[in-house]
Amino acid sequence: MSMNNFELYKVFYWAAKTGSLSQAAKVLFITQPSVSHAIKQLEDSFGLTLFNRNSKGVALTPEGATLYSYIEQSHILITQAEKKMAELKNLDNGELRIGGSDSLFKHYLLPFIETFHQRYPGIRLHLIHGTTPEVISYLKEGQVDLGVVRIPIADPQLEVWQGLQLQDCFVAGSSHYPELKDKVLTIEELLRHPIILFSRRSRARTAVSDLFRGYGYELKPEIEVGSVGLLIEFARKGLGISFVTREFVSKELEEGSLFEIKLDVQLPPAQVGIMTMRNMPLTTAASKFIEITGTV
Repeated sequence: MSMNNFELYKVFYWAAKTGSLSQAAKVLFITQPSVSHAIKQLEDSFGLTLFNRNSKGVALTPEGATLYSYIEQSHILITQAEKKMAELKNLDNGELRIGGSDSLFKHYLLPFIETFHQRYPGIRLHLIHGTTPEVISYLKEGQVDLGVVRIPIADPQLEVWQGLQLQDCFVAGSSHYPELKDKVLTIEELLRHPIILFSRRSRARTAVSDLFRGYGYELKPEIEVGSVGLLIEFARKGLGISFVTREFVSKELEEGSLFEIKLDVQLPPAQVGIMTMRNMPLTTAASKFIEITGTV
């Protein structure tokens, strides 16, 4: 259907709906002669009479009624589509899919998620768990709109904005390793104790393994767990020394159930960023969420 035909069908629809050429002209903000000309063009294109003229206005012929039954359905669908687009633009409806780790959702994103939900309650939020490599795959496959990951990320397909700075550390249960509280350990001394690491190949685990390897030590955990919560709980119970992000155990450090192991080497800080596909348009919801985080 050409654009010209679409305009003719609009005129036909309103003439049929109102039963008046003058009323159709008012609705469409055109002149009555323009309405008459449009209808004549449509009738000539079909070779059929679509309206009978009478003293009250116009009435559909049987052929016109058949055409109207189709055009009416099209008009309803187009109206619904326009309404849906307006809802999406105004964030009255839609969804936002974010990929990241549970710990980053809880300790970094939660305040932004709360603010976003308060401002745009009509947007459905989907938080999809994954490690950094998994989130990158989700993003490239179109399964998420944006990802929250540790950076730097070197990938020309991705756009990354820097957000929060984090600091990783080793922690132990206060009731189980009191002799280590005021001591500065070497890496060799640390590795004499059981080490607990996140089991999946996260950026944090890769970074600390590479760091220790640079000093000539292989970091081999005695226990591997599947969540940050278990890293914290296992350390509290004295099952070993856990490698965690300091900001994620601030409560436990403050209350004294855990303490930070001091090392004679500096663990480098980590950055968290928001990641999107480069040169791909963001949804309105995704753009607004990034604005709320203040990373742009």
